[in-house]
Amino acid sequence: MHGLEFDIAHMLAGSLVLASFMMLYQDRLYALLNIYALHATVLALSVAWQAFVQHAPHLYVTAAIALIFKAIIIPVSLHRIMVRLGIHREIETAVGVGLTMIAGIGLVALSMVVMLRVTPGADALAREDLAFALSVVLLGLLIMVTRRNAVSQVVGFMSLENGLVLAAAGAKGMPLVVEISVAFSVLIAFIVIGIFLFRIRERFDSVDIRALDRFRGERR
Repeated sequence: MHGLEFDIAHMLAGSLVLASFMMLYQDRLYALLNIYALHATVLALSVAWQAFVQHAPHLYVTAAIALIFKAIIIPVSLHRIMVRLGIHREIETAVGVGLTMIAGIGLVALSMVVMLRVTPGADALAREDLAFALSVVLLGLLIMVTRRNAVSQVVGFMSLENGLVLAAAGAKGMPLVVEISVAFSVLIAFIVIGIFLFRIRERFDSVDIRALDRFRGERR
């Protein structure tokens, strides 16, 4: 692989980690959804570049799926769900932003150390992409853990899945049937999550998960 090809792939994967940090920092739902759309767009560009570098045309399908569904359809739909449910714009966090960002930096460092040590014989680009992908996955988990709002937890889950797609693309691609099945699985999960949010709003008049905890305590 030429130096320029490696540098561009490295920059795109690193930008995905940066976008994860931007989501981790946000305290407003609309901004969080906009940054998730950016996150998915960067993923699409990264996968498309991997398709070019690896001469793997089927990865262009993955990039198109990420761009259409993840960067456009899902964020727009979540925006509409928020408007219809009347969800407040502020995101309540379980941990302060400063501690959350420090934890995120620690997770990225851990990902780099672990992945680079367990893949000493792999291709240099694959090793670094897997390290970046693991960072995105762990940051997605951190978003889910530190956010109290159900919508922000859904966004954390979807950003985690973006990390898995980056890992699969960096590891010399994946079969087209797997890409299509993953895309439909995500779409079905999104539909189920949308119905779930409507039911929560209808039953508890809130999507703050602490309302569920209070209700569970009252029933005891």
